[in-house]
Amino acid sequence: MIPRPARLRPICLLPMLALLLQAQTPVPVAPPSPADIYGPLFAAVQEAQVFPDSKTFADAVPREEPQAILAAYAREKPVEKAALAAFVHRHFSVRGDEAKARPPLRARIRDLWPVLGRAPFAATPGSSALGLNRGYIVPGDRFQEIYYWDSYFTMLGLKADGQAPLVEAMLANFVDLVERYGHVPNGTRSYYLSRSQPPFLALMMDLSDDRDPALAKRRLAALIREHDYWMAGADCLDATGACQHVVRMPDGSLLNRYWDARDTPRDESWREDRETAARAAPRPAAIVQRDLRAAAESGWDFSSRWLGDPMRLETIRTTDIVPVDLNSLLWIGETRIAARARAAGDDATAQRFAAMATRRKAAIDRYLWVARERRFADWDRTARRPTAARTAASLFPLFAGLASAEQARAVAASTRATLVGEGGLRTTNIRSGQQWDAPNGWAPLQWIAVEGLGRYGEQALARDIARRWIATVARTYAETGKLLEKYDVEERRPGGGGEYPTQDGFGWTNGVTAAMLERWPDLIPSDGAPR
Repeated sequence: MIPRPARLRPICLLPMLALLLQAQTPVPVAPPSPADIYGPLFAAVQEAQVFPDSKTFADAVPREEPQAILAAYAREKPVEKAALAAFVHRHFSVRGDEAKARPPLRARIRDLWPVLGRAPFAATPGSSALGLNRGYIVPGDRFQEIYYWDSYFTMLGLKADGQAPLVEAMLANFVDLVERYGHVPNGTRSYYLSRSQPPFLALMMDLSDDRDPALAKRRLAALIREHDYWMAGADCLDATGACQHVVRMPDGSLLNRYWDARDTPRDESWREDRETAARAAPRPAAIVQRDLRAAAESGWDFSSRWLGDPMRLETIRTTDIVPVDLNSLLWIGETRIAARARAAGDDATAQRFAAMATRRKAAIDRYLWVARERRFADWDRTARRPTAARTAASLFPLFAGLASAEQARAVAASTRATLVGEGGLRTTNIRSGQQWDAPNGWAPLQWIAVEGLGRYGEQALARDIARRWIATVARTYAETGKLLEKYDVEERRPGGGGEYPTQDGFGWTNGVTAAMLERWPDLIPSDGAPR
């Protein structure tokens, strides 16, 4: 018998085929997520809550290669929320961007006046707010009260936009504040009453169209009373050479400084001031705290201009400095009082204030003009010499009109060489991390420069500064939809530094930009590009 062959087990080919295919087809590698690609940038944007929904940035589409974006992030180092938002919108397409149809810059400024406007109100017992009898404009964001020197620059824009009644209302509020408190406080809060701010009241009155004789008499009285406030220290000068706001110069002439009647931590920055004073030990805390307050009165809070060591806030020494901006403004006040008194037929008062202005100008020329360096400067009353700081405050004598033609030419050359940045006028040429230092530029100082340079025939430089500033404001507005408190005028983006985040609003930026565009309408940009 022939044996039967063994039955072969059937072979299933499907598993083998699957194994072969698996061996030949590489496992797909998952692409990196946005967090993987953008690392520290992604983390910074999400931690700062640039977008309310974290998914928004995770879904953003880059406008360029990721490596280029990361290189720009490493170079620019945006930290604050506004700066991060501007960076993201510049380098990514974000959901909703297309839907944000923004009005032109000039129209947006007009739209913001009602947003920033406030109605008159009576003070509430226990509240820090000081009541006001007329309507007014606030700077915006964290600043929800009227501020002294801010308001002059805001009023420039109101005037340009045909808001004369609001200009008159704000001016009436300031006159009322002088009548109530003897000076215009830093702002309308009880914790601001111990100090003022750069005295712009006389210049505010120049913006008024009201020629009522009774009102003119009341305004003149307010100007004289405010001047008395600044000069009250003349009656208590002793061997130290300074009392309150008054400083006796080496030749016996009198100039002024910033000062605060209190030497405690500021209510609005209580923890910060205590920490700064603690770092300054063994220097007495009261001295440090008064110097912090005095810097707040200057409006330049804070700047290397007031610091012994420009990198250390605890070395602040504001009350040792005789500032060129303050003394220029007081000279304006004295000349305006003399003119108003003369118009009112009060020749004795006119002569008295004209003589004060003459003496002040002579002291400014002697101590605040550095002939060998061809610049205006602050005076260090302890070292008995001008400070080395080169700042935008040097343009105040030109703004006031007290500089000579030769001095003005020298300041223009110095400004062009050291303070003009890509996007406007730098505040100083020192990078200290303080907000009133490089690379920041501020609306009021742009206006002071433009007006001062123009007064002395430096129209090309004045227009160039205005052009650069408007381009910076317009570019940031196009990217963020905001008008900001300060700007980085080197990178043409939101500014940084200081005690608090960059603020949105913003009264004096709106005012100065509107006034500049009213003067030079051809500088209105459609895309933020410089003209």
